[in-house]
Amino acid sequence: MIETYFKLLSYIVLGIAGSSLLIQLIYYWAVFSHVSFFKSKKIVSENLILPPVSIVISARNEYLNLERNLPMLFAQDYPDFEVVVVNDCSDDGSEEMLTNLARKEPKLNLVHIRQSLNFFQGKKFPLSIGIKSAKNDILLLTDADCAPLNNQWIQSMVASYKEKTELVIGYGPYRKKFGFLNLLIRFDTLHIGLQYLSYALSGVPYMGVGRNLSYHKSLFLRNKGFTSHYNISSGDDDLFVAKVASKKNTRIVIHEDSRTISEPSKNFSAWIRQKRRHLSTGKYYSLGMKFRLGLYSLTQFTFYAACAGLYFLPVHFVFPTAMLGFRLINQYIIFGAASKRLGEKSIWLVTPFAELFFMFFNPVIAFTNIFSRQVRWK
Repeated sequence: MIETYFKLLSYIVLGIAGSSLLIQLIYYWAVFSHVSFFKSKKIVSENLILPPVSIVISARNEYLNLERNLPMLFAQDYPDFEVVVVNDCSDDGSEEMLTNLARKEPKLNLVHIRQSLNFFQGKKFPLSIGIKSAKNDILLLTDADCAPLNNQWIQSMVASYKEKTELVIGYGPYRKKFGFLNLLIRFDTLHIGLQYLSYALSGVPYMGVGRNLSYHKSLFLRNKGFTSHYNISSGDDDLFVAKVASKKNTRIVIHEDSRTISEPSKNFSAWIRQKRRHLSTGKYYSLGMKFRLGLYSLTQFTFYAACAGLYFLPVHFVFPTAMLGFRLINQYIIFGAASKRLGEKSIWLVTPFAELFFMFFNPVIAFTNIFSRQVRWK
């Protein structure tokens, strides 16, 4: 009787492992492969119409980042652009530095918010002010702690616009540094980027990142900006994109020229705060997208759990070992190719270990958000 029970249990667990593996392979080859094998070409500026552009940055107490990164924006190889900086109630000397810079730099369009009217404590209010203050219809959004990789950033992003394009989603990696935390941050960025870029290529865009995002000012105004989710501290990128993006009006660009690079968190506390803020918007995604993302995460867990269980059941060890090895090979192919496309180099080598870490880490952060107050932007 006991032997029969364990035999039946073995079949059930084996079925769970097999079906989870099949679903994971579908994600790898039907979704993620869009980015892994995306043919990204350098945009040649000849014969291109280059419309005027407004770069919009919202900054609070970002003196050092602005001082370091603004010169790289002003040095962009592009005929007509402005840099709109919204100084949101800074008290670190940013106002004086920016005011002095504006006297020397005609491309700087400076907006000061000296009294806090931001009742929801997020980036959306100052960002909205910056967008409405922009002189041009094509907007490029980035953060104060971000810098373009080279002077072709504006041109590469704008050249991705076609006749019906209203929104361009870019990629923004974090700077490579020594340490375990930096490894986790960079893998997490690669993994998230692989998902939102692939879904956009599949015709179901659901997010972008505020570090590197472009859309028409008219699109923003037509959809009443962030008003539908103003009370949520995050979401100026993903929730807005989810609301206005479609298969027809959205394109992605991942060429090296189109990337911005950001400074990573220096300690785990700062990174966890950032992760909590980013994960807080997930519950507002559409039901279909929550199902897609949830099924992917669920089958990650069920696959590993079922394979581990098979080693303790009357099943030959070859079965779980072969499934683990087969999935790992496919995973390395997809993540390795994506890592190359997104300029993340050897980060794909830690995929199985980082994946296991985030399988447990992300649910803990999401659970913490349920019972904790929203994390402030600054």
